[in-house]
Amino acid sequence: MSEIKPSQGDTIHDKTMPNQPSSAPLNKTPSQEEPSQQPTSMVSNQDISSQQFPTKTTPQGEKGLLRLAVVGHTNTGKTSLLRTLLEDRHFGEVKDSAGTTRHVEGARIRVNGQALIELFDTPGLEDGIGLLDYLEQLAQYAGQRLDGPESIRVFLESPESQRRFEQEARVLNKLLACDAGLYVVDIRDPVLSKHKDELAILARCGKPLVAILNFIHSEHNYLSQWRDALARLGLHMSIEFDTVAPALDGQEQLYQKLALVLDSYAPQLSALSADIKQQRSLRRTIGFNMVAELLIDVAAFKIASQTDEQSMQQQWAVLQDKVRQREQACINSLLTHYRFAAQDYPGQSLPIQGERWGMDLFHPDALLDMGIHVGKGFAAGAMAGAAVDVFTAGLSLGTAALLGGIVGSVWQGADKFGKRLMGRIQGYQELSVDDGVLRLLALRGLQLLDALERRGHAAQHAIQLSDSHIKQLKEGDLPEEIGLARRHPEWSSLSEDYERDRERDMAIKSLAQQLREQ
Repeated sequence: MSEIKPSQGDTIHDKTMPNQPSSAPLNKTPSQEEPSQQPTSMVSNQDISSQQFPTKTTPQGEKGLLRLAVVGHTNTGKTSLLRTLLEDRHFGEVKDSAGTTRHVEGARIRVNGQALIELFDTPGLEDGIGLLDYLEQLAQYAGQRLDGPESIRVFLESPESQRRFEQEARVLNKLLACDAGLYVVDIRDPVLSKHKDELAILARCGKPLVAILNFIHSEHNYLSQWRDALARLGLHMSIEFDTVAPALDGQEQLYQKLALVLDSYAPQLSALSADIKQQRSLRRTIGFNMVAELLIDVAAFKIASQTDEQSMQQQWAVLQDKVRQREQACINSLLTHYRFAAQDYPGQSLPIQGERWGMDLFHPDALLDMGIHVGKGFAAGAMAGAAVDVFTAGLSLGTAALLGGIVGSVWQGADKFGKRLMGRIQGYQELSVDDGVLRLLALRGLQLLDALERRGHAAQHAIQLSDSHIKQLKEGDLPEEIGLARRHPEWSSLSEDYERDRERDMAIKSLAQQLREQ
């Protein structure tokens, strides 16, 4: 018999995906028979580049590269599995109707620039019963006993491989060219004769098969029946993996279990599993930092207003708008960071009620930040109180005397706080959001993080936030970093006087760690 011929269009188009941060070496490169212009997710705040490489045929047996064919009946979630493993919601096409995938489409997974796995999404098997009968007829026509792979080769050279069984031929051709197959099962479907015949046909390819049990979170399923049926057909290795809502460590477990079956590729699979775990931890750390920076920005944000009712209402509306925009910017960054899109999480306007009046400028800690140490030079400063009385008509006597102490102690703080002092002296109030808004921002941010962590890239439904039971954020004292931010309005990126300094960065890092431990 002649060698297997590559199926029509069995070529790979390598693309460079958006660069990961330097601390995130995992890179997934899509490859497909027919190039398509599809948008790609991007990690925020990084330089994005894309390069189209020339079309080339992938050499079989490339050193260190594990080639896996994703196979199964129509509409079982094969493309969905690829989307989730690649973390690419644009890979292939996902629909509820059967037979959506009509050609072979592939993608490479790289770690530190080295391609470790090549995954191929294949069309669904449509007529397993008819094909098994046809294979038996071919064996009788040949007049000799054929082993499994040889019987498949005879079929691929027959006329029916280009006609009635064209889809099945593409699947089998690809499985023969790969090292192993992943048989995707929709456990919501009962085990039928067509499934058993499909497995019997796939087994003839002589390649290891691992069953991927999909949709395990479905209330009504046939999981036990599928396990029994697979065992009877000699498939004792199966992996529970929900492509829409995978377990937090689902990908790691999948590659670890594959390493048990494909022991010659165990080093690559173990390296990939370890890298995915590292990336997941890094991604979570960055996510919590995004939420922490949102809270610091909003807590520190203040806006000055004259004290008449109309001015207060106008400035309060401005503040609300800026805070809502800041939350939306955080949401967009989180979605992009997890490789999702804005349409995955429809906008939900932040309800902002309850403003704070006054200034934290005269808080003892704020005075210390200006370099004022009560008891050292303060008495001499108080002597200068009379010199500023004319500017402090709107303040209490005690505050006026305190201002005098400030003037006499350290005027170097005027560069940092002078504008706020003069605003207060001239009868302006400062507005900021109250603690309830900050609690709500924190809860919404953490709930979104949790939802993104548990969402597969094949999910089609909108993200829904689950109720949180974090009592500390609902009822307890807010972290001290929030109070510190209130005393440093220059820490807010929403402010014209924004200054990023080391103390702000440390506050964000500390707050992010506390949020992670909630």
